[in-house]
Amino acid sequence: MAHTSLETTELIVRTIGEVALENRKYFSELDGVVGDGDFGISLATGFEAVTITKWDSLNRTNPGTFLKDVAQTFMGSVGGVTGSIWGTAFLRAGVKAGDKQDLTSADVIEMLQSAIEGMKKRGKSDLGDKTLLDAFVPATEEFEKALQNGGTTLDALKSAAQIARQQTEVIKPWVAKCGRASYTGERSCNTYDAGSIAIAVMAEKLVQVWEANS
Repeated sequence: MAHTSLETTELIVRTIGEVALENRKYFSELDGVVGDGDFGISLATGFEAVTITKWDSLNRTNPGTFLKDVAQTFMGSVGGVTGSIWGTAFLRAGVKAGDKQDLTSADVIEMLQSAIEGMKKRGKSDLGDKTLLDAFVPATEEFEKALQNGGTTLDALKSAAQIARQQTEVIKPWVAKCGRASYTGERSCNTYDAGSIAIAVMAEKLVQVWEANS
């Protein structure tokens, strides 16, 4: 496992980036059912810029600076909602991390919470709107709960991934209230939300990587 907070941050960004690249077509197909069908492409484009094109030149002064550079790179390569929402998440997390070299579990939770608030504001959405927040927020809460109950990071990641996956099924029957899918009204019922699926797959991949490197 990575030994410093910066190395751990790099590992997380690279891992979720790999998920985005590997699932470009899958995420777009999910989004295409009731949306524009470009979510997977946009997400992959942003992470390709971050984890491949600009990876070696990203500012690694500390985790916060690194995440802020990730945000700028992501937003600079992807327009539209995906670029602004995911870029904002990285930016808010980086700002919350500040200039710290070493991040505690409490720091990480605050960073995740800050990212969530940024996503809500930028996307003008909240829980119940059938967006990625409906997986990301419960997963973050479960992650925090597991750590507070004495679990290891791996335990917390497993719990978060399980909740994220469960939420993709919970929200499937809902009517979308945000984004392009909301324009389809009742037709969005019984369809998967691509963003929530992406959160679940990323969380599951992080569990695999954490186990492999532990």
